[in-house]
Amino acid sequence: MALDPQLLEILACPDTHHAPLDYDAQAQTLTCTECGRVFEVRDDVPVLLLDEARGGPAADDARGGSSR
Repeated sequence: MALDPQLLEILACPDTHHAPLDYDAQAQTLTCTECGRVFEVRDDVPVLLLDEARGGPAADDARGGSSR
């Protein structure tokens, strides 16, 4: 079962910028179009918790910062 297209239209990154998310049905992930965080979809339920996301600004900081 895939995520409902209407749900995908209203989902947004839980960070303060609330950017749209791109859905990868095969990988079962949602990726923020602004910060790059990757959120898992478990049992057809998006897990939009910043603490459980992969990538994004916190991952850049852990690697020594971004290349600015």
